[in-house]
Amino acid sequence: MAAKFPDRFLWGTATAAHQVEGGNTASDLWLFEMAPGSAFAEPSGDACDHYHRYASDIALLAGLGFSTYRFSIEWARIEPEEGFFSNAALDHYRRMVAACHAARVTPMVTFHHFTAPFWFTRDGGWEDAKSVDRFARLCERAGAALGDLISYACTINEANIPVMLTLMREGANPGSWQRPKSFAAAARLCGGTPERLAPYLLCNGHATVANLIAAHRKSYGILKSHVKGPVGITLSLNDFQAEPGGEALRDMADRIINVQFLEALRGDDFVGVQTYTRAKFGAKGLVPPANSAERTQMGYEFYPQALEATIRQAARISGCPVIVTENGIGTEDDSRRIAYTQAALEGVLRCLRDGIDVRGYIHWSLMDNYEWLEGYRPKFGLVEVNRATQARKPKPSAYWLGAIASKNALN
Repeated sequence: MAAKFPDRFLWGTATAAHQVEGGNTASDLWLFEMAPGSAFAEPSGDACDHYHRYASDIALLAGLGFSTYRFSIEWARIEPEEGFFSNAALDHYRRMVAACHAARVTPMVTFHHFTAPFWFTRDGGWEDAKSVDRFARLCERAGAALGDLISYACTINEANIPVMLTLMREGANPGSWQRPKSFAAAARLCGGTPERLAPYLLCNGHATVANLIAAHRKSYGILKSHVKGPVGITLSLNDFQAEPGGEALRDMADRIINVQFLEALRGDDFVGVQTYTRAKFGAKGLVPPANSAERTQMGYEFYPQALEATIRQAARISGCPVIVTENGIGTEDDSRRIAYTQAALEGVLRCLRDGIDVRGYIHWSLMDNYEWLEGYRPKFGLVEVNRATQARKPKPSAYWLGAIASKNALN
């Protein structure tokens, strides 16, 4: 018998502007991608040309059976120089949100998804307390321009990931993070200094925590005055587990990465849960997956059961309704994408049966796209993209998950 999801359950897929739009030349990460000695495997370049092809991509998404599209607006396009706001860029994103409505797709808009204008990152980024008001100013302008058409708004994507990445880089030596040497070349390109450069994915995450939480709180209030629908934030939540002797380290990581952010969300309209795998701790730190464990292209352990655990934690601590705003797998084997998603959705159903308020599942990602430091190698998409021609080709997983979305049931 089919396992039904609640009425009005959101079914969708997601992208992020920098990963799919192409030509994001005012972005901080474009600068870092192009810098000598870059940590990025390759530049983003034209990406998927979604900036020009969004209407047909939204129509494709709808035709597959999905009713929700989560995407981000690009701060670097909207405010390429501090204080200058591009009406042309805002008009572009307004047309994009309108295209969702025309296709009967619910638009869920993220206001910051990793990238920022390089003037922002050059001057301390999220490590600097000025980031709070700078981001609030963006939300005020973009919220006023787009909010009447936005059905759901996410302030910041994975606000906890800077501190998570910093802790991972520090390993067994807390407090040992140092600015990468490659920052010197990037600083020369943008007229800054290495000491002030602070890109979201490579900065000192410890210094960002208070600012990101404050920015969410301030921008939440701003967006509530402009957006007609619910407003929330998304977090990158790992299922933290411990082997004997690793309990203290697990609890420390859980407190820093998950709990303090979830506690700051109480009273919000929803929390976006973004989960891919688990992290296990032993007495000396993170324990790698067993040699026999299946791994994804990102090196993660294939562990779809993590989603159920993080939904439960997010609901318990934040008290907010939950929307799964990202979940997926980087793989060339599409049958494993289906197996992973099937198991993840079974976990969602168990949460629902236990009375947890889960309101949607949004798969990462719509298309194979630019996966940050890893370049174009990992394949997370439900839709294949020919890099030479930009032709789109849905994978079997796209039809499989689209059918589930159309039926609102998992067989």
